[in-house]
This record gives sequence, C-alpha cells and structure tokens, in this order.
Amino acid sequence: MTEAPATERPPTPVDSSTRRRTKRRLWVVAAVLVGALVFLLVEGLGSSLDYFNTVDQALAHRGSLGTSTFRLEGLVDPGSIHRTSQGTDFSVSQGSSRVVVHDVGSPPELFQPNIPVVVVGHFASGGAPLFLANEIMVKHSANYIAAHPGRVRAPNGSVR
Repeated sequence: MTEAPATERPPTPVDSSTRRRTKRRLWVVAAVLVGALVFLLVEGLGSSLDYFNTVDQALAHRGSLGTSTFRLEGLVDPGSIHRTSQGTDFSVSQGSSRVVVHDVGSPPELFQPNIPVVVVGHFASGGAPLFLANEIMVKHSANYIAAHPGRVRAPNGSVR
C-alpha cells in the first residue's frame, strides 16, 4: 500500500488590512500601558512627597486645605505650651500670624518655646484656626537654617 503524498498547503497570504489592524492593536496596547505607568508614577510620587506650609501659607490657603493632612511649620510661642491629658496644646507663629495647635501624644524631648517645629495634622473645621496634630517634629541642628534660609528662625536667629 502506497501512501498518498502529503500535499502542503500554500501559506495563506496575510493581507495588508490584517497587518494594519494588528499594528493598530499593538499601538493601542502600548499607549494604554504607557498611560497606566505614567498614572502610577504620578500617584506614587505625589503621595510620597512631603509638603509643608509655613503658618502664613497655611492661613492663606486654609480654605483649599480644608481638613486634609499636611505639615505646618512655625515657631513655638513662649508661654503657650500647656500639657493636657491627651497631649499638648500650644501655638505656633510666623510674624504676626498665629495658629493654635492641639497635639495628641507626647512631644519630643527637645520641644520647647522659641524653636521652629513642624507639626503633622489638619485644620479643625470652622471657627478660629485650630490645628489638630498627631506628630511634632523638632528641627534641632544648625543645618536646618543653612538648608532653609528663608524659613522660620528662633528669635536669636538659630535653631536649638
């Protein structure tokens, strides 16, 4: 018994419209992937940046800040520190601008009047500018002034 010779089918020609559709699909997929990557980078980097406002800036933008969390920088006012059962109440200022801070938790050891601090929290809704904080950061090196010459300084011009 003899086998019939296998006949090869000739390759089906891929027409140019099929090639164009395939190319278009690849471009769409690539554009979607690039868009997703850009979105993830913007969202990831945007949320990892540390933003902080001086007292003047925070008061000027209080309406747009609302109750969102941010970092507030100011000079601790002398005579304003009062320990509470929940933490510490005090005020920070920059020039003639002043914000009352209600902090929950323990302040750092270096916390004292007349030093620049950064507090993390948000404005309370309505009324006088009350800042509800959950963290106090004390800048305690002379490097801070060198790195931020236009920022808040202690009355003697240095950072303690």
